[in-house]
Amino acid sequence: MKIIVDADACPKTALKICIKLGHQYGIQVWTVASFNHNIESDHHTIVGSDKQEADLKVINLAEIGDIAVTQDWGLAAMLLGKQVRSLSPAGREYRQETIDFMLEEREVKAKLRRSGGRTKGPKKRTNEDDKNFSERLELIILEQQSD
Repeated sequence: MKIIVDADACPKTALKICIKLGHQYGIQVWTVASFNHNIESDHHTIVGSDKQEADLKVINLAEIGDIAVTQDWGLAAMLLGKQVRSLSPAGREYRQETIDFMLEEREVKAKLRRSGGRTKGPKKRTNEDDKNFSERLELIILEQQSD
């Protein structure tokens, strides 16, 4: 088992939590980001700046039983198909039974924006987000280790 972080858009506090819990439980933490980002990690992979390059690298690194951290719902859907547990940096675990709805919602919002409409942006990250993320990631680690 390893933790793979889509580090292009991952908040630094969530990345620090991944590294801390990885060290605590003896799990390798792999980070993937374009060369535009300065990420410090024991296992960092630098990719080009093409739109899907980091996503493709995360998918190629992922194996059954791994844990992935990403804000990208499309990437999460593909990882779920590979039996990789996926978690947002806010602590929300992506689930097979809800991912289709999430992707439909994303498409509806994208269509609205393309037609000139506006949608809300992400909320400012809070200490509660860090707490939720840390607790959920640790719970997933413990579940994966017991399997």
